[in-house]
Parts: sequence; C-alpha cells; structure tokens
Amino acid sequence: MAGPIEQFEIKPLVRLAEIAGHEISFTNASAYMVLTVAVSSAFLMISMRKRRLNPGRLQSTAEMLYEFVAGLLRQNAGEQGMRFFPFVFSLFMFILVANLIGMFPYAFTVTSQIIVTFALAILVFLTVTIYGFRRHGLKFLRLFMPAGVPVVLAPVIIPIEIISYLSRPLSHSVRLFAVMLAGHITLKVFSGFVADLVDAGGVGLLAAVLPLAMAVALTGLELLMSFIQAYVFAMLTCMYLNDALHPGH
Repeated sequence: MAGPIEQFEIKPLVRLAEIAGHEISFTNASAYMVLTVAVSSAFLMISMRKRRLNPGRLQSTAEMLYEFVAGLLRQNAGEQGMRFFPFVFSLFMFILVANLIGMFPYAFTVTSQIIVTFALAILVFLTVTIYGFRRHGLKFLRLFMPAGVPVVLAPVIIPIEIISYLSRPLSHSVRLFAVMLAGHITLKVFSGFVADLVDAGGVGLLAAVLPLAMAVALTGLELLMSFIQAYVFAMLTCMYLNDALHPGH
C-alpha cells in the first residue's frame, strides 16, 4: 500500500522547458485542473442545452446550483453584489467539482494543494482590494475603522483590522486546503488498515469490519465536506465582496 501522503505528490507529465534552472512542466495537478474546468463547463452546457419548462434532473441540478450561489451572494453582498455572480459561481463550481473528482480512487485532489487554494484566495483578495479602491477611492480605507467605534479606540482597532484584512488570503486558503488534506489522509489510513487486516486472514477478516465501517463513514463525510467547503469558500468571498461594495458598514 502506498503511504497516505503519496496521493498528494505532484508529478510532471510533460516537460515543457527550463528557465533559469527551473523546470516548467505540465503536471498531474495541471491536468486535473483542466479536467475540473472541462467537467464543470460540460455539465453546465449539457444541462442547460434544451432549457425545458419542466426541467429534467441535470437542468434541475444546474438551476439549483445557480439559485444557491445567487441567493448566497444577495444575502451577503446585497443586490449590488450580483455583478460579481459569474466570478463567485465560477469559484464555487471549480472547487465543488475539484473536490468531487478527488473522491474517485487514484484521482488527484487539486484543492489539497495549498498553492492552488492560495491562488484562488489571492484572486479574491485582489478583486476586493482593486474594486474597493476603484469604486470608493481612499474612502475604502473606512473598512479599517468600523462604524460606531469610538475615535479613541482607533489606534488599537485600525492595526487589528489591517492585520485581519491582510491575513484573509491565508485563512481563506488554509481552511479549504487543510480540510481536504486531512480528510483524504484519514480515509487513506483507514483504507490501509482494511487492506492489511484482510491480507492477514483469519481473525484479521473479522477485525477489518470496524475500519471498513469507518472508511465508509469517512467517505460519506468527505462527500459532504466537498460541498460544504465549496459553500464556505463562496460565502466568505461574498462577505469580502460586501466590504468592497460597502466599506463603511
């Protein structure tokens, strides 16, 4: 049995070039990101191809996902936040599909790589920051002095708010990365227990029942977390976008 960490190893598939001593390659992580975009795009195009008044299963699922993200954005960023719907919906679908693809045996989970989740988080951070300054100018800095806070507390509140704001990409990315990494490692460990006990035979077959039950339960939990983590990432993105839209609140 391969170790529980080996499933996260990045392997080059096609070596493209070498620049300043650094190898540029198309890796398994790159392939699964392309696959994620292809699967999510194909699902949406196929499900909405006919646009029936009485939708089938695929169209119903696509419409549910659409309304779910739209409602999330309206709830956390207001009606003005709908201008960011394509951005938030794309993030939600990418993370959800990547998480689900990672549940297949021998598949690679791109959201278990901190560089991928950090890239998504920094994209959200830059979008919020650039749009905030473009829309409000220097008034965007009111974000660091919440309304209703006494001026005397400004020397304390403002540094805390700045640190909190700058740490958003880290917390935003680590949450998704850590949950997917820990879940897959735990599932692999229990699956390894099952394989080892079955190979032992005899009493080992009976003893394998408990870790097998745990592996099944963890699989169900991982499927649930695949959706929850996509939801949490999208929800936090909506909350951060609300800061760019309404920095004074």
